[in-house]
Amino acid sequence: MRLRSAMAAVAGAVVLLVTLPSSASAANGQFRYTYQTYDGYEAVGFLNNPESGTCINIQGAASEPGSPAHAPKNRTDATAVVFLEANCEGDTFYSLRPGGGASDRLLLRSVLFS
Repeated sequence: MRLRSAMAAVAGAVVLLVTLPSSASAANGQFRYTYQTYDGYEAVGFLNNPESGTCINIQGAASEPGSPAHAPKNRTDATAVVFLEANCEGDTFYSLRPGGGASDRLLLRSVLFS
């Protein structure tokens, strides 16, 4: 009888592990940024629950291909490091704490969440 109870407990634990979402691999919340459209208007782009530990190039139509976005707002629960260069490269970067933001002067082309 004890073996049956132990097996039931193990089976229950396995089911819980399989069904729990793996939120550890994503920053919970939204990351926002402003960019310029092809027509010259300002628009807001966003990333919902972005993946942690992976460089994300900012996608947004720009008047010139490769133009940087600006004014990032980190509304996630993870630290965001924004880079001026694509692919999270280069010496120009800035760290945004969870819930933090920056002015219109901060330019970015990629972001990495911890």
